[in-house]
Amino acid sequence: MRFKEYTWPHNPRVYAMEYQRRMGNQKVPFGRYHLQDLGPVRRVMRGEGEFTGEGAYEEFKKLASVFYSEGPGVLVHPIWQAVNAYFVSLTLAQEPRRDYVGYSFTFWEAYDGYEAYARSPAPTAGGGGRTAPRPRPGRPTGSCGTRWPRGRAFGGSPPTTGRS
Repeated sequence: MRFKEYTWPHNPRVYAMEYQRRMGNQKVPFGRYHLQDLGPVRRVMRGEGEFTGEGAYEEFKKLASVFYSEGPGVLVHPIWQAVNAYFVSLTLAQEPRRDYVGYSFTFWEAYDGYEAYARSPAPTAGGGGRTAPRPRPGRPTGSCGTRWPRGRAFGGSPPTTGRS
C-alpha cells in the first residue's frame, strides 16, 4: 500500500472501505414519512496493522511524518482502486517497543468536482460586453423597479393618491 511518498513495508492487517449515502427523513402529517436521497458522501478508508522487527518504531515515525504533511494525496491499495484522499487519523495502538508497533489509520476521500468552479474567472465589470435589456413599455423605469419614486432614507413612504 502507498500514500504520497510513503510505501508500507507490508500491507496493513485490516483494511475497510466505508460507503455512505445521506438520506433525509420527513414526517408526513397524518401519514407515515417521506425519504429523500441526498446523494453519496465521502468514502472512509480505515485500517490497522503492525510494524515488527528492528526499526519498527522508526517505520511508524516515517508514517507519522506523512500524516503531518498537508493536503490530499493518492492512496493506492494493491487490490482496491486508487483514490485521492486526506490522511485524517493515525493512532499508535500499542505501547511502542523496539521491535513492535501497532497502529490504526483513517483516510477520507477527497472530491475535486468543485475545483473547476472555484478556479473559473470572475465576471468582468460591465456585464462582460453584453448590453443591458431595454425596459418594456408600460413598466416602471425607476431605479428601484417600483411604481413609486424612491422615498426618504429610513422611513420614506409612497406618495398619496388623494383618496381616503
